[in-house]
Amino acid sequence: MNRPTTTLEADSIWLQFGGRKILQSVYVKLETGQITGLLGRNGSGKSCLLKSIMGLMPTETQSVRVDGHYVEKPYQQPGLIRYLPQHPFVPPSMTIRAAFDWYGVKMDEIATEYPKIDDLKNQRIGQLSGGEKRLAEILLILKSDTAFVLLDEPFSHLMPVQIEQLQQTIRQESRRKGILLSDHLYRSVLDLSDSVYFLNTGGRTIRLNAPEQELKDRGYLSSE
Repeated sequence: MNRPTTTLEADSIWLQFGGRKILQSVYVKLETGQITGLLGRNGSGKSCLLKSIMGLMPTETQSVRVDGHYVEKPYQQPGLIRYLPQHPFVPPSMTIRAAFDWYGVKMDEIATEYPKIDDLKNQRIGQLSGGEKRLAEILLILKSDTAFVLLDEPFSHLMPVQIEQLQQTIRQESRRKGILLSDHLYRSVLDLSDSVYFLNTGGRTIRLNAPEQELKDRGYLSSE
């Protein structure tokens, strides 16, 4: 039995620091069962946009709606949305097992796909390597029982083999979630995404109809 599609829309987001406009004229639409890519140059405001959608960053104006209904602070709504930031967020003294329990994710769901993480389940987060820590935190967010997931640079610190495996997990989880994916590995973003937005240096989002060519036209990719 197919679940009904849930839609999250974010627009009218206006953010500025010291008179410099970071975000303006933003519109992003996410749907469960879909992966949405977000690309842009360094400093264009991608992380700020994800935090704004979550309700974690104060903005001058913004509107986030779920199935047409305004949600003031999405992160406070149970089962609605999870966010993977670029920086570590699990307390270093917490074990992997405790972190997964904290997020309501069962370790047996991880053991088959990621035996390395299962082997480390009694290790404290602070004892892990950068790649191990990043992978554990990604899985915490991806495997959470939530309608939407925002991933900010999920592939950083990971080995190529881990990235390949994680791409499979993202595809799998997108069958029941709406996923917003932002990463500098643009090829992975393009290959995974059902739709792609580009955030330009003026803080505006543009939905790309022919992503590869339009990214070349905008100077984000080489035309060679």
